[in-house]
Amino acid sequence: MKVLMVGASGKYARYVLPELKKRGATVRALVTGSDKKTQVMAQGADEAVVGDLNDEQSLRIAAEGVDGVFHINPAFLPNEAELGVAMVNAAIAAGVAKFTFSSVIHPSISKMRNHSGKRPVEEALFESGLAFTVLQPTMFMQTIANGWREVTEKSTFSLPYPNSKQASYVDYRDVAEAAAIALTSDRLDYGTFELSAPGMVDRVQLTEIMSEVLGRPIRPVEITFDEWVKQANIPPGSFRDGMERMYADYGQYGFPGGNALVLRTILNREPRSLKDFFVEQNDQNGR
Repeated sequence: MKVLMVGASGKYARYVLPELKKRGATVRALVTGSDKKTQVMAQGADEAVVGDLNDEQSLRIAAEGVDGVFHINPAFLPNEAELGVAMVNAAIAAGVAKFTFSSVIHPSISKMRNHSGKRPVEEALFESGLAFTVLQPTMFMQTIANGWREVTEKSTFSLPYPNSKQASYVDYRDVAEAAAIALTSDRLDYGTFELSAPGMVDRVQLTEIMSEVLGRPIRPVEITFDEWVKQANIPPGSFRDGMERMYADYGQYGFPGGNALVLRTILNREPRSLKDFFVEQNDQNGR
């Protein structure tokens, strides 16, 4: 099985690469520049090819001779949907058989670009004739790691929406395992799957789990979006605008999900929990 992988050098999708290799796949990584070729080869890719999601011809060339494609959209770009559809069209043109798309839970939420931008890609897949698998993960636990320094140094965890709003989470390594299963077997062909660890937690409950793991109190903090942007050092642009809309939606509705039945069934084990994730973060940071 030869797979063209989008996102091999990315912060989250990079976890798919070792899962594919575990299952005997040959991986051709699509990278945006020659400087990233060395990186993905060191991570285990068998090949690396430079391509541009804005250039469908380059995508078709990258997809020549592969059996399957793993695709994840760059989030919050104004043309996110077009980029994903272009990858689907390139796969069709190149005669690819299978396509696994890392989408998002609830793509029908039209107010958030990072959700609504996934829906046209899903639609393109349903009409493509490819053996598709659509994975719809909820919020990645890995995003919490972005604020782990605050946790360890200040004993606080802050986000720009109310502490009382509940959210669901999934470890993207579990999503990566599901993606590899989809591409290297027929178990998940023609399926659309919501992926989540069990349950929802508000930020008070989240920091209670952190406190248990770290052995000291971690306090939940609600800050303004402007304060969060400054703290995270995010410049103006489409990413910042998309994050602002996303957190405004969380402020009203939280991020519902938390049914682990599908992920548990796919993996044939319990999904990784928030406590598991925090234990690893604590161990990795030597705290």
